[in-house]
Amino acid sequence: MIRVLLADDQILVRAGFRALLDAQDDIEVVAEAADGEEALGLVRQLRPDIVLMDIRMPRLDGLATTRRITSGPGLAAVKVVMLTTFELDEYVFEAIRAGASGFLVKDTEPEELLRAVRAVVDGDALLSPGVTRRLIAEFAARSKEPAAADTLAELTEREREVMALVGIGLSNEEIARRLVVSPLTAKTHVSRAMVKLGARDRAQLVVLAYESGLVRPGWLG
Repeated sequence: MIRVLLADDQILVRAGFRALLDAQDDIEVVAEAADGEEALGLVRQLRPDIVLMDIRMPRLDGLATTRRITSGPGLAAVKVVMLTTFELDEYVFEAIRAGASGFLVKDTEPEELLRAVRAVVDGDALLSPGVTRRLIAEFAARSKEPAAADTLAELTEREREVMALVGIGLSNEEIARRLVVSPLTAKTHVSRAMVKLGARDRAQLVVLAYESGLVRPGWLG
């Protein structure tokens, strides 16, 4: 059973999401929060698998709450997906850097929401298809100077190659086609890179790909 916490200051938004999620055999909404402080307390108490977190909330906004969750002791397994009204929300970039596993627009299709919850729990990043490349381009534009070269020293050459493809926004299936391997093999390389680098999920690999200098601005084509 996938345990979900809903954090949004709009009652109707929470009610709509709860109705959809609770109707699934494999998903359970364990709690709701109307602001960041309440969400943080419930996360610490209940340790849900995933938090659907509104970016803009009173008392403590979604960005600050996400930082506290992703850096909190004992909360490493809790995944956060940001909810935003606009696909190009100015805070999305910072949310991913803060440790969020991805983001969804609030008017997303029900099927996409359900797919998203299941995908993130499985360790995949969730970047809405229509803006994935633009979001990654934003990483490229804002990325700081590359870190020391030994950041990726533990990775094999193939793992670096796969990580670079993750960094430019390719899915496991697209990576598999590019490298002429099976999707399972591509996923294995991604998973190994995550473990070696201590990345929470695929979204953090994107951040690390740019911050290590493995991927540079202008590679998107």
